[in-house]
Amino acid sequence: MMQKLQRFGAAMFTPVLLFSFAGIMTAICILMTNQEIFGSLAATTTTWYAVWSTLKAGAFTVFDIIPLLFVVGLPIGLAKKSGGRAAMEAVVIYASWNYMINSMLTFWGPAFGVNNFVKTQIVANSTNGGLTEILGIKTLDTSIVGALIVAGITVWLHNKYFDKKLPDWLGTFQGSAYIVILGYIAMIPLALITCMVWPKIQLGIAALQGFMKTSGVIGVWVYCFLERVLIPTGLHHFIYIPFMYGPAAVAGGLQPWWFAHLSAFAASTKPLKVLAPQMGFAMYGNEKVFGILGICLAFYATARPSKKKATAALLIPAGLTALMAGITEPVEFTFLFAAPVLWGVHALLAATMDAMMYAFGIVGEFSLGLIGFASENWIPLWQNHWNSYVLQIIIGLIFSGIYFIVFKFLIEKFNYATPGREADTETATLMTKKEYKSRKADGQTITGSTKTDDPYIERATAYLDALGGSTNVAEITSCATRLRITVNDENKVANDATFKANKAVGVVRHGKALQIIVGLDVPQVLESIQGLMSGNDENNTSPSIPVQPVDPMSQNAALLMDSMGTNENIVSVEALSDGLKTQVKDSTTVDSEAIFKSLNIGVQQVQCQDNQVIIKIENGNEIAAAIKRQLK
Repeated sequence: MMQKLQRFGAAMFTPVLLFSFAGIMTAICILMTNQEIFGSLAATTTTWYAVWSTLKAGAFTVFDIIPLLFVVGLPIGLAKKSGGRAAMEAVVIYASWNYMINSMLTFWGPAFGVNNFVKTQIVANSTNGGLTEILGIKTLDTSIVGALIVAGITVWLHNKYFDKKLPDWLGTFQGSAYIVILGYIAMIPLALITCMVWPKIQLGIAALQGFMKTSGVIGVWVYCFLERVLIPTGLHHFIYIPFMYGPAAVAGGLQPWWFAHLSAFAASTKPLKVLAPQMGFAMYGNEKVFGILGICLAFYATARPSKKKATAALLIPAGLTALMAGITEPVEFTFLFAAPVLWGVHALLAATMDAMMYAFGIVGEFSLGLIGFASENWIPLWQNHWNSYVLQIIIGLIFSGIYFIVFKFLIEKFNYATPGREADTETATLMTKKEYKSRKADGQTITGSTKTDDPYIERATAYLDALGGSTNVAEITSCATRLRITVNDENKVANDATFKANKAVGVVRHGKALQIIVGLDVPQVLESIQGLMSGNDENNTSPSIPVQPVDPMSQNAALLMDSMGTNENIVSVEALSDGLKTQVKDSTTVDSEAIFKSLNIGVQQVQCQDNQVIIKIENGNEIAAAIKRQLK
């Protein structure tokens, strides 16, 4: 189950990678159009404002279509084959689902508790009665929850029925067409259930507004907790929008009310909580700054040593996006699906931090990131309210530390697959040629000179050293593309990364028996290893094996043949429209699908049953022909 969940989380990461640049660009554009910083240059009537607003509109595209991105991303990551087709199917089925919801609410909206569906106009910064617009379709706002449900159904249908053979007279409906037909049928009851259930969930959330408004610190805690924990469902809009842009707290919404009174607040020496107690419902930006800081540090601290640089490269732009602009998806969506428990912990800590700040008298328009903190609070109000902001920073940094400790503990305790901790059988350290030469000079490997201008000698030296030296090699032979070795002590053999650092395609391990996947130049590498083991690498007068130019198809064919138990195990081969099919003598000698894919020659899928191996790979005709030539 955990492996499936981690695979699901990895699939969800496909669209998340798009968020970092979009967030950074959006933050820059927000900064450039801030009149508190740029004055009249950033007035709404200037060319400066128009240019930066145009750039912001383009940058924000990713965040405007988040549900659609996940509809596409899930099939790409989880489809067992033809991921592009699966993504296309998901978009069509998702659109069908939303069109059905639209039609049901158009004709029977009141029966589902959705009144005035046709008359409701979709506008920004409004709950819109629980409605939204997706792909130009007015529909219920189910956010990524609806997107993932539909995409999940599509992936299941695709993996189960994409290859189903229909009668010849129905052949035009095979493949993607068949999946869309099945998806269309499945969307009918799903759309009906959505119309029946989702509006009631939305009404329940709206009913909480009155309680939160009149419950002081507890109300702020509940408000901030729900605002954060409900983000994946899209229901968080029912929490903050009525307060920030609607009449739940003050007429016209908290944000415009704050800006309208900002000058008066700046001139007053009264505590801000006395002047604007309602602004406790605009504190949820603190977790975007202080919370995300602690989370990013925890992710980096718990990343595998081999992945720390890559993790830092991911977290720095994502973290800056959250800290500066308050756009948290690039960070939060990296662990939402891989470790959902951490999402609940995040919501709990965020609500506690916001409520504690409110209890200490800290209020303001803190719904965004540091840019908003500074331009809408700290800069204009610092003179008379600096002590409140210093206290805010102190409490925030304390909670950054709490976030770090709690997240680090939970990640390590339960081995959550957060960024930098993805499953990986390889270690971080890659051994360079310089290190090989140094170790060899120190006597850790066999003696003898190395022809630095001979790539085969260099590779042979590296492989022999990685095998634990010549004394650890009991037997060594080769087939078409692999060195086949028996070692005396498998614990002395280096990790896969060491072999790959020296141009090996991969390593197959079976206890003391190893196979190093080298390629069609394996004879030259084997000869060099044998020369090094005999001590005659430089003075060996035996004729060297000639190096023949190899075409890519022959190379790929040889790699596949060795993964199927070598040419001696192959009975026949024939090309398929999307790969090839072989008959083998003994299916137990056929490598796993993971090893086939590790060859990096475009293997998409491998099925082995009853001594028949079907390989999905591009250029199947050419590879099958190359295998036939090598079998002769």
